[in-house]
Amino acid sequence: MTKGPSGDDSAQPGTTASITERTRLPIRVAGLSSRRPNRFHLRPDAQGRAAIATELDLLLLRKLSFEGTIEASGPRDWRLEGHLGATVVQPCVVSAEPVTTRLEVPVSRLYCARPAALAPSGPDGEIPDDDRLEPLGTEIDPGAVMTEALALALPDYPRQPEAQLGDEGQLDAAPPGAARIAPERENPFAALAALRGDAAPEDAAQADGDGDGATRPIDAAGKDGKRRPGSDG
Repeated sequence: MTKGPSGDDSAQPGTTASITERTRLPIRVAGLSSRRPNRFHLRPDAQGRAAIATELDLLLLRKLSFEGTIEASGPRDWRLEGHLGATVVQPCVVSAEPVTTRLEVPVSRLYCARPAALAPSGPDGEIPDDDRLEPLGTEIDPGAVMTEALALALPDYPRQPEAQLGDEGQLDAAPPGAARIAPERENPFAALAALRGDAAPEDAAQADGDGDGATRPIDAAGKDGKRRPGSDG
């Protein structure tokens, strides 16, 4: 990474930033060239990708690259244009098995020096619709933009092709070659009814005296013939 005059990692005016393996790249606005594009290219190493994967709850972040330019937009504002490429591995929302997704995302940010451009407007205090707008500070960090853009681009519900919706509109999470779970077993109330049905033969046997010819009362006294508290009225 090209060093600034003070020895930091800010790009010098008019220079092209070399590829860096870091996940953060703060660039001083005062050091940016207003006449030429200020280029950057981030390609985090394995340690950096692992840190981002942990932050975003990913199983694995195999590849990550973010490159672009920062250019002047008017007398005081700055525009960042870049391209994000990533290969992410997430757990399937149905089976929890790994799901790999390749992302190719254009990224745009407009850093405004005027607070009025970001303030709510209109009678209802509506926030500006342009989600590219950011307040301009003393630094612009393409690394922070990279992580944010990646988080926004991730699939909300990653799912394996085998995890399909069933005929009843329910998710079929059966792995390949396994039989699909019957809908009535997926329903907790149906499962409770099944358990009660399984216990019916035992209840019948107790009602008949467990096969010994004796009949036991099963109303107020219960199945064991002992009167329960409060059963006298």
